[in-house]
Amino acid sequence: MTNITWLRSFCTLVEIGHFTRTAERLYMTQSGVSQHIRKLEDQLGIALLVREGKHFSLTDAGERLYVEGRTIIQALSSLEQRVADDPAYEGLVRIMSPGSVGLKLYPHLLELQRQHPGFVIDYRFAPNIDIEQAISNYKIDIGFMTHASTLEEVNCQPIAKESLLLVTPADVVEPSWEALSGLGFIDHPDGAHHAGMLLGANYPEFQHSNLFKRKGFSNQIGLILEPVSMGLGFTVLPAHAVDAFQKPQLVRIHQLPVPVSELLYLAVRRERRLPNRMNTVIAEASGIFQASPS
Repeated sequence: MTNITWLRSFCTLVEIGHFTRTAERLYMTQSGVSQHIRKLEDQLGIALLVREGKHFSLTDAGERLYVEGRTIIQALSSLEQRVADDPAYEGLVRIMSPGSVGLKLYPHLLELQRQHPGFVIDYRFAPNIDIEQAISNYKIDIGFMTHASTLEEVNCQPIAKESLLLVTPADVVEPSWEALSGLGFIDHPDGAHHAGMLLGANYPEFQHSNLFKRKGFSNQIGLILEPVSMGLGFTVLPAHAVDAFQKPQLVRIHQLPVPVSELLYLAVRRERRLPNRMNTVIAEASGIFQASPS
């Protein structure tokens, strides 16, 4: 295999046409350049230069090697640049979050991708346990979670808070315990958890969401409020999911005496150096959530 260092010295010498100036360009001694050329000739078993005092000319083999070698050197230089390049708005970023967070964040990231077509956003909705496992196994780059990870290799930092909201059909003016009991509960994957946090802080009668009649269930974050809007029950949801509902006039959001919020955590693989494109997404998300009133 041709030694790339020797080949680079040879091509530079051909382009400059002078041993001393070639040595200066390569930060070498003149004898070092001459040595590289001799080693290259020995390796290939053929003369590349015809030396004429301080001058030289190329043999036929030298001319052929220069044409081929210049292409190789240029390709290697381009490869080095591409590998070292770390653009802030190009490349794939894989993200996971709970549904409510995604309803808020994903449209903003799509707009970022529209502005920078080299950006590729891979966004998945998932529960916390799946998010931390995906980070741990290098399947995603960035996660947003509503509780801190228990895995040692996952680093979590709180970045925002999201309010939990009691949502009933629009005709429910006073969300008394009796009114909620009469309506029944529209459940979802985090329904018991969210109800426990918000209702437990505001209703002395509350012990568990199972106390309510279960009037429905949906694991699609964008559809949980559909049965509520039809008068079939009430639910407790994070604010971003409520904000994304397309028929707000059909539901009522109740401000309870004791507000309750969930912390939102940014999760990444511990000790991983994040490329600039991932830092771009993190900065965008942080700005969106910190500007949100939720």
